[in-house]
Amino acid sequence: MSKKKPSNDNSRIAENRKARHEYSIEETFEAGVVLQGWEVKSLRAGKGGIADSYVIIKGGEAWLLGAQITPLLSASTHIHPEQGRTRKLLLNKKELRRLIGAVERKGYTIVALNMYWKNSFVKINIGVAKGKKLHDKRQTEKEKDWQREKQRLMSLKR
Repeated sequence: MSKKKPSNDNSRIAENRKARHEYSIEETFEAGVVLQGWEVKSLRAGKGGIADSYVIIKGGEAWLLGAQITPLLSASTHIHPEQGRTRKLLLNKKELRRLIGAVERKGYTIVALNMYWKNSFVKINIGVAKGKKLHDKRQTEKEKDWQREKQRLMSLKR
C-alpha cells in the first residue's frame, strides 16, 4: 500500500502581484481562512481573486476584506452567496499580537500576498507592509531592469 502525495502543481489559487510593487513587505505570516462550502467549490474551480484585498484587526481577530470569490452557477438555491464578504483569518495569539503591534505603528498595513491550497485547506500569506514612495518604486524598477539586462548579457556570452 503506497500513500499517494497530493501534487503541488495547482496549489496556488490567487496572487496579489500589485502588493510587492506598491508596498515593501517587512514580515509575512501564514493564516487559515474560514470559508463556506460554496466558496471552497468556487476556489477549486479557479474563481477566486485577492487583487485589492487587505487585512484589518477588529476585536482581537484578523479579517480579510476585498477578496473576491465568484459563486458558481450551480450554487444551492437556499444560499445567497456574497462574493466580497468579510472572511475571518485563523492565526494564533502570538501572531495576532505581532500584527496588532505592527498596525499601530505609523504607516504600516497588512496586505494579502497569495492564496493557496495546503493539503485540503485554504491558506493565505499576509504581509506587514509599508507603502512605497514614488522614488522607491522607480528604484525597484531600475533594479529589475538591470537584473533582466544582466541575464540577457550572460545568455549572449554562452
